[in-house]
Amino acid sequence: MRRIFLLAACTAAFSLGVSHAFAQSGSVEKAVGGYNFDEAAKEAAGTKDFHSADGHLTFALVTHTAGNGFFDPVYVGATVAGNLIGAKILLLGSESPTDDPAREIEILNQIVQDPTIDGLIMTTPQAGAYNDIVKAAEAKGIPIATTNSFDGTILNRSAISHTGQDASAAAIAGEALVKCLADKGIEKGSIVLPSSTAMGNIEVNNRVTSAFNAIVKGLKDAGKLDNFKVDAGPENTGIDTNPNDPVNGIVTLFESRGDVVGAFAGNNVFTPALAKAVAQAGKTGEICAYGFDLGPAQQAAMKSGDLTGALGQQPFLQGFWPVMQLYLQIDRGIAAANLDTRAQLVTQETVGNVGKRFEN
Repeated sequence: MRRIFLLAACTAAFSLGVSHAFAQSGSVEKAVGGYNFDEAAKEAAGTKDFHSADGHLTFALVTHTAGNGFFDPVYVGATVAGNLIGAKILLLGSESPTDDPAREIEILNQIVQDPTIDGLIMTTPQAGAYNDIVKAAEAKGIPIATTNSFDGTILNRSAISHTGQDASAAAIAGEALVKCLADKGIEKGSIVLPSSTAMGNIEVNNRVTSAFNAIVKGLKDAGKLDNFKVDAGPENTGIDTNPNDPVNGIVTLFESRGDVVGAFAGNNVFTPALAKAVAQAGKTGEICAYGFDLGPAQQAAMKSGDLTGALGQQPFLQGFWPVMQLYLQIDRGIAAANLDTRAQLVTQETVGNVGKRFEN
Protein backbone atom coordinates (compact mmCIF):
# COMPACT_ATOMS: atom_id res chain seq x y z
CA MET A 1 0.00 0.00 0.00
CA ARG A 2 2.87 2.34 0.94
CA ARG A 3 4.61 1.53 -2.38
CA ILE A 4 1.49 2.39 -4.35
CA PHE A 5 1.18 5.73 -2.50
CA LEU A 6 4.82 6.62 -3.21
CA LEU A 7 4.45 5.68 -6.84
CA ALA A 8 1.34 7.82 -7.15
CA ALA A 9 3.06 10.72 -5.41
CA CYS A 10 6.08 10.49 -7.71
CA THR A 11 3.84 10.29 -10.74
CA ALA A 12 1.92 13.37 -9.60
CA ALA A 13 5.15 15.28 -8.96
CA PHE A 14 6.45 14.33 -12.40
CA SER A 15 3.18 15.42 -13.99
CA LEU A 16 3.34 18.76 -12.20
CA GLY A 17 6.89 19.23 -13.34
CA VAL A 18 6.03 18.51 -16.94
CA SER A 19 3.04 20.83 -16.74
CA HIS A 20 5.23 23.61 -15.32
CA ALA A 21 7.79 23.09 -18.08
CA PHE A 22 5.11 23.28 -20.73
CA ALA A 23 3.83 26.57 -19.22
CA GLN A 24 7.26 28.13 -19.75
CA SER A 25 7.86 26.80 -23.24
CA GLY A 26 8.10 29.28 -26.09
CA SER A 27 9.68 32.09 -24.07
CA VAL A 28 12.46 34.01 -25.82
CA GLU A 29 15.24 35.29 -23.60
CA LYS A 30 17.61 36.82 -26.14
CA ALA A 31 17.86 37.70 -29.80
CA VAL A 32 19.09 35.24 -32.40
CA GLY A 33 22.05 37.59 -32.80
CA GLY A 34 22.89 37.12 -29.14
CA TYR A 35 22.00 40.53 -27.70
CA ASN A 36 19.74 41.11 -24.70
CA PHE A 37 16.24 42.50 -25.35
CA ASP A 38 16.22 44.70 -22.25
CA GLU A 39 19.49 46.29 -23.26
CA ALA A 40 18.32 46.78 -26.85
CA ALA A 41 15.11 48.43 -25.64
CA LYS A 42 16.98 51.25 -23.90
CA GLU A 43 17.05 54.71 -25.43
CA ALA A 44 20.23 55.54 -27.34
CA ALA A 45 22.77 57.52 -25.36
CA GLY A 46 22.66 60.56 -27.63
CA THR A 47 18.91 60.77 -28.27
CA LYS A 48 18.12 63.48 -25.74
CA ASP A 49 20.94 65.60 -27.12
CA PHE A 50 19.71 65.36 -30.70
CA HIS A 51 19.99 68.62 -32.65
CA SER A 52 19.61 71.20 -29.85
CA ALA A 53 21.96 69.27 -27.52
CA ASP A 54 20.13 70.59 -24.45
CA GLY A 55 19.48 67.29 -22.69
CA HIS A 56 15.87 66.80 -23.78
CA LEU A 57 13.80 66.57 -26.95
CA THR A 58 11.46 69.41 -27.92
CA PHE A 59 8.85 68.95 -30.64
CA ALA A 60 6.53 71.66 -31.97
CA LEU A 61 3.00 70.84 -33.14
CA VAL A 62 1.42 73.54 -35.32
CA THR A 63 -2.17 73.39 -36.62
CA HIS A 64 -4.23 75.59 -38.95
CA THR A 65 -7.13 76.19 -36.54
CA ALA A 66 -6.81 75.95 -32.78
CA GLY A 67 -9.90 78.05 -32.14
CA ASN A 68 -12.80 75.61 -32.60
CA GLY A 69 -11.90 72.66 -30.39
CA PHE A 70 -11.28 70.03 -33.06
CA PHE A 71 -7.54 69.93 -32.43
CA ASP A 72 -7.86 69.76 -28.63
CA PRO A 73 -7.62 65.94 -28.57
CA VAL A 74 -4.74 66.18 -31.07
CA TYR A 75 -2.90 68.32 -28.55
CA VAL A 76 -3.81 65.86 -25.80
CA GLY A 77 -2.48 62.93 -27.82
CA ALA A 78 0.78 64.75 -28.49
CA THR A 79 1.11 65.55 -24.80
CA VAL A 80 0.53 61.92 -23.81
CA ALA A 81 3.21 60.75 -26.26
CA GLY A 82 5.60 63.45 -25.05
CA ASN A 83 5.12 62.34 -21.45
CA LEU A 84 5.88 58.73 -22.41
CA ILE A 85 9.21 59.61 -24.00
CA GLY A 86 10.13 62.51 -21.74
CA ALA A 87 9.86 65.14 -24.49
CA LYS A 88 8.62 68.72 -24.31
CA ILE A 89 5.77 69.40 -26.74
CA LEU A 90 5.01 72.97 -27.87
CA LEU A 91 1.31 73.22 -28.77
CA LEU A 92 0.80 75.94 -31.37
CA GLY A 93 -1.79 76.96 -33.97
CA SER A 94 -3.90 79.63 -35.56
CA GLU A 95 -6.24 81.26 -33.07
CA SER A 96 -9.02 81.32 -35.67
CA PRO A 97 -12.09 79.05 -35.31
CA THR A 98 -11.98 78.50 -39.08
CA ASP A 99 -9.23 77.18 -41.34
CA ASP A 100 -6.36 79.67 -41.41
CA PRO A 101 -3.37 78.24 -43.30
CA ALA A 102 -1.80 81.70 -43.68
CA ARG A 103 -1.53 82.18 -39.92
CA GLU A 104 -0.24 78.63 -39.52
CA ILE A 105 2.52 79.26 -42.05
CA GLU A 106 3.44 82.45 -40.22
CA ILE A 107 3.85 80.45 -37.00
CA LEU A 108 5.82 77.75 -38.81
CA ASN A 109 8.25 80.29 -40.24
CA GLN A 110 8.91 81.52 -36.72
CA ILE A 111 9.21 78.16 -35.00
CA VAL A 112 11.55 76.64 -37.57
CA GLN A 113 14.11 79.29 -36.54
CA ASP A 114 13.93 78.25 -32.87
CA PRO A 115 17.27 76.59 -31.95
CA THR A 116 15.61 74.44 -29.25
CA ILE A 117 13.31 72.61 -31.68
CA ASP A 118 14.26 68.99 -32.38
CA GLY A 119 11.22 67.95 -34.44
CA LEU A 120 8.32 69.61 -36.24
CA ILE A 121 4.74 68.38 -36.69
CA MET A 122 2.36 70.38 -38.88
CA THR A 123 -0.98 70.19 -40.60
CA THR A 124 -0.89 70.84 -44.33
CA PRO A 125 -4.33 71.91 -45.57
CA GLN A 126 -3.10 74.16 -48.36
CA ALA A 127 -1.39 72.07 -51.02
CA GLY A 128 1.96 73.40 -52.20
CA ALA A 129 2.34 75.98 -49.42
CA TYR A 130 4.81 74.20 -47.14
CA ASN A 131 7.87 73.49 -49.26
CA ASP A 132 9.84 76.44 -47.89
CA ILE A 133 9.17 75.20 -44.36
CA VAL A 134 10.42 71.74 -45.30
CA LYS A 135 13.56 73.20 -46.89
CA ALA A 136 14.31 75.32 -43.82
CA ALA A 137 13.77 72.44 -41.39
CA GLU A 138 15.80 69.95 -43.39
CA ALA A 139 18.65 72.47 -43.74
CA LYS A 140 18.80 72.60 -39.93
CA GLY A 141 18.53 68.83 -39.55
CA ILE A 142 15.05 68.96 -38.02
CA PRO A 143 12.83 65.96 -38.91
CA ILE A 144 9.23 66.65 -39.94
CA ALA A 145 5.92 64.81 -39.65
CA THR A 146 2.59 65.95 -41.04
CA THR A 147 -0.80 65.28 -39.50
CA ASN A 148 -4.53 65.68 -40.20
CA SER A 149 -4.70 67.25 -43.68
CA PHE A 150 -2.55 65.65 -46.37
CA ASP A 151 -0.48 67.43 -49.02
CA GLY A 152 0.68 64.85 -51.54
CA THR A 153 2.83 67.41 -53.32
CA ILE A 154 4.93 68.46 -50.34
CA LEU A 155 8.69 68.43 -50.85
CA ASN A 156 10.32 65.09 -50.00
CA ARG A 157 6.91 63.52 -49.31
CA SER A 158 8.20 59.94 -49.12
CA ALA A 159 10.57 60.85 -46.28
CA ILE A 160 7.88 62.62 -44.23
CA SER A 161 5.41 60.52 -42.26
CA HIS A 162 1.72 61.41 -42.30
CA THR A 163 -0.95 60.64 -39.73
CA GLY A 164 -4.54 61.30 -40.71
CA GLN A 165 -7.77 60.17 -42.16
CA ASP A 166 -7.83 59.47 -45.86
CA ALA A 167 -10.51 61.57 -47.55
CA SER A 168 -12.06 58.41 -48.97
CA ALA A 169 -13.43 57.71 -45.47
CA ALA A 170 -16.15 60.27 -46.19
CA ALA A 171 -17.78 57.55 -48.27
CA ILE A 172 -18.91 56.04 -44.96
CA ALA A 173 -21.16 59.07 -44.42
CA GLY A 174 -22.41 58.88 -47.99
CA GLU A 175 -23.38 55.25 -47.53
CA ALA A 176 -25.05 56.05 -44.20
CA LEU A 177 -27.06 58.85 -45.83
CA VAL A 178 -28.44 56.48 -48.46
CA LYS A 179 -29.39 53.97 -45.76
CA CYS A 180 -31.05 56.75 -43.76
CA LEU A 181 -33.21 57.70 -46.74
CA ALA A 182 -34.30 54.09 -47.15
CA ASP A 183 -35.04 53.74 -43.42
CA LYS A 184 -37.21 56.87 -43.53
CA GLY A 185 -38.99 55.68 -46.65
CA ILE A 186 -37.90 58.75 -48.63
CA GLU A 187 -38.21 57.97 -52.33
CA LYS A 188 -37.27 61.26 -54.02
CA GLY A 189 -35.87 64.76 -53.54
CA SER A 190 -32.64 66.76 -53.53
CA ILE A 191 -29.42 65.88 -51.72
CA VAL A 192 -27.04 68.80 -51.31
CA LEU A 193 -23.37 68.98 -50.34
CA PRO A 194 -22.47 72.59 -49.41
CA SER A 195 -18.82 73.62 -49.08
CA SER A 196 -16.29 76.22 -50.17
CA THR A 197 -13.20 75.63 -52.28
CA ALA A 198 -12.14 79.19 -51.46
CA MET A 199 -10.92 77.91 -48.10
CA GLY A 200 -8.08 76.21 -49.96
CA ASN A 201 -8.37 72.89 -48.12
CA ILE A 202 -7.91 70.15 -50.70
CA GLU A 203 -8.65 67.47 -48.11
CA VAL A 204 -12.14 68.86 -47.55
CA ASN A 205 -12.71 69.03 -51.31
CA ASN A 206 -11.77 65.36 -51.60
CA ARG A 207 -14.07 64.42 -48.73
CA VAL A 208 -17.04 66.02 -50.47
CA THR A 209 -16.19 64.20 -53.69
CA SER A 210 -15.92 60.86 -51.86
CA ALA A 211 -19.26 61.37 -50.11
CA PHE A 212 -20.90 62.44 -53.39
CA ASN A 213 -19.61 59.35 -55.21
CA ALA A 214 -20.81 57.06 -52.42
CA ILE A 215 -24.29 58.62 -52.43
CA VAL A 216 -24.59 58.29 -56.19
CA LYS A 217 -23.37 54.69 -56.13
CA GLY A 218 -25.70 53.74 -53.28
CA LEU A 219 -28.75 55.21 -54.98
CA LYS A 220 -27.79 53.66 -58.30
CA ASP A 221 -27.32 50.24 -56.72
CA ALA A 222 -30.77 50.59 -55.17
CA GLY A 223 -32.25 51.52 -58.55
CA LYS A 224 -33.37 54.94 -57.28
CA LEU A 225 -30.79 57.39 -58.63
CA ASP A 226 -33.21 58.86 -61.18
CA ASN A 227 -35.58 59.86 -58.35
CA PHE A 228 -33.00 62.08 -56.65
CA LYS A 229 -30.91 65.09 -57.58
CA VAL A 230 -27.50 64.80 -55.93
CA ASP A 231 -25.66 68.13 -56.14
CA ALA A 232 -22.06 68.73 -55.09
CA GLY A 233 -21.39 71.61 -57.45
CA PRO A 234 -19.91 71.58 -60.95
CA GLU A 235 -16.68 69.84 -59.88
CA ASN A 236 -18.29 67.62 -57.24
CA THR A 237 -16.26 69.41 -54.55
CA GLY A 238 -19.28 71.13 -52.99
CA ILE A 239 -21.96 73.69 -53.77
CA ASP A 240 -20.22 77.01 -53.26
CA THR A 241 -21.39 78.45 -49.94
CA ASN A 242 -20.04 81.46 -48.07
CA PRO A 243 -17.77 80.13 -45.26
CA ASN A 244 -18.18 83.42 -43.39
CA ASP A 245 -21.97 83.00 -43.20
CA PRO A 246 -22.53 79.28 -43.72
CA VAL A 247 -25.83 78.98 -41.84
CA ASN A 248 -27.69 81.50 -43.99
CA GLY A 249 -26.00 80.07 -47.06
CA ILE A 250 -27.35 76.59 -46.33
CA VAL A 251 -30.80 77.88 -45.34
CA THR A 252 -30.96 79.73 -48.67
CA LEU A 253 -29.91 76.52 -50.41
CA PHE A 254 -32.73 74.61 -48.71
CA GLU A 255 -35.25 77.28 -49.66
CA SER A 256 -34.13 77.52 -53.28
CA ARG A 257 -34.36 73.74 -53.81
CA GLY A 258 -37.58 73.27 -51.91
CA ASP A 259 -37.29 69.48 -51.70
CA VAL A 260 -34.03 68.80 -49.80
CA VAL A 261 -34.14 65.39 -48.14
CA GLY A 262 -30.42 64.85 -47.51
CA ALA A 263 -27.24 66.85 -46.94
CA PHE A 264 -23.56 66.34 -46.22
CA ALA A 265 -20.94 68.78 -44.93
CA GLY A 266 -17.24 68.02 -45.04
CA ASN A 267 -15.62 69.93 -42.19
CA ASN A 268 -15.95 71.68 -38.85
CA VAL A 269 -17.09 74.93 -40.50
CA PHE A 270 -20.04 73.62 -42.46
CA THR A 271 -21.19 70.76 -40.22
CA PRO A 272 -22.38 72.88 -37.26
CA ALA A 273 -23.83 75.30 -39.82
CA LEU A 274 -25.73 72.46 -41.48
CA ALA A 275 -27.23 71.46 -38.13
CA LYS A 276 -28.33 75.04 -37.41
CA ALA A 277 -29.81 75.35 -40.89
CA VAL A 278 -31.78 72.13 -40.40
CA ALA A 279 -33.21 73.52 -37.16
CA GLN A 280 -34.02 76.93 -38.67
CA ALA A 281 -35.72 75.33 -41.64
CA GLY A 282 -37.85 73.15 -39.37
CA LYS A 283 -36.41 69.94 -40.83
CA THR A 284 -35.16 68.34 -37.61
CA GLY A 285 -35.60 64.60 -37.89
CA GLU A 286 -37.09 64.92 -41.36
CA ILE A 287 -33.97 64.87 -43.51
CA CYS A 288 -30.77 62.84 -43.44
CA ALA A 289 -28.02 65.29 -42.47
CA TYR A 290 -24.45 64.07 -42.05
CA GLY A 291 -21.24 65.93 -41.34
CA PHE A 292 -17.66 65.78 -40.17
CA ASP A 293 -15.82 65.90 -36.85
CA LEU A 294 -17.15 65.40 -33.33
CA GLY A 295 -16.72 68.71 -31.58
CA PRO A 296 -19.16 70.03 -28.96
CA ALA A 297 -21.45 71.59 -31.59
CA GLN A 298 -21.72 68.35 -33.55
CA GLN A 299 -22.41 66.31 -30.42
CA ALA A 300 -25.16 68.70 -29.31
CA ALA A 301 -26.71 68.63 -32.79
CA MET A 302 -26.81 64.83 -32.86
CA LYS A 303 -28.43 64.76 -29.41
CA SER A 304 -31.11 67.22 -30.56
CA GLY A 305 -31.66 65.41 -33.87
CA ASP A 306 -30.59 68.36 -36.04
CA LEU A 307 -27.71 66.21 -37.27
CA THR A 308 -28.27 62.57 -38.16
CA GLY A 309 -24.63 61.55 -37.88
CA ALA A 310 -21.03 62.70 -38.12
CA LEU A 311 -17.66 61.17 -38.86
CA GLY A 312 -14.88 61.38 -36.30
CA GLN A 313 -11.24 61.28 -37.35
CA GLN A 314 -9.99 59.77 -34.06
CA PRO A 315 -7.88 62.91 -33.65
CA PHE A 316 -6.09 61.72 -30.51
CA LEU A 317 -4.03 59.52 -32.81
CA GLN A 318 -3.23 62.53 -35.01
CA GLY A 319 -1.29 64.00 -32.10
CA PHE A 320 0.04 60.84 -30.50
CA TRP A 321 1.54 59.04 -33.48
CA PRO A 322 3.51 61.93 -35.09
CA VAL A 323 5.34 62.50 -31.79
CA MET A 324 6.18 58.80 -31.50
CA GLN A 325 7.18 58.66 -35.16
CA LEU A 326 9.66 61.54 -34.81
CA TYR A 327 11.05 59.94 -31.67
CA LEU A 328 11.54 56.62 -33.47
CA GLN A 329 13.25 58.35 -36.37
CA ILE A 330 15.65 60.05 -33.98
CA ASP A 331 16.25 57.17 -31.56
CA ARG A 332 15.92 54.15 -33.87
CA GLY A 333 16.50 55.46 -37.36
CA ILE A 334 13.06 54.16 -38.37
CA ALA A 335 11.89 55.54 -41.71
CA ALA A 336 8.74 57.63 -42.02
CA ALA A 337 5.63 55.47 -41.54
CA ASN A 338 2.08 56.64 -42.23
CA LEU A 339 -0.98 55.98 -40.09
CA ASP A 340 -4.55 56.11 -41.43
CA THR A 341 -6.88 57.01 -38.54
CA ARG A 342 -9.96 56.04 -40.59
CA ALA A 343 -13.44 57.20 -39.52
CA GLN A 344 -15.78 56.69 -36.61
CA LEU A 345 -19.45 57.09 -37.59
CA VAL A 346 -21.39 58.53 -34.64
CA THR A 347 -25.18 58.91 -34.50
CA GLN A 348 -27.76 60.00 -31.93
CA GLU A 349 -27.70 56.48 -30.52
CA THR A 350 -23.92 56.43 -29.95
CA VAL A 351 -23.01 60.08 -29.33
CA GLY A 352 -23.17 59.50 -25.58
CA ASN A 353 -20.02 57.40 -25.88
CA VAL A 354 -18.03 60.28 -27.38
CA GLY A 355 -15.93 62.58 -25.27
CA LYS A 356 -14.50 60.07 -22.85
CA ARG A 357 -11.03 61.06 -21.60
CA PHE A 358 -11.02 64.38 -23.41
CA GLU A 359 -11.23 62.94 -26.93
CA ASN A 360 -13.49 64.17 -29.74
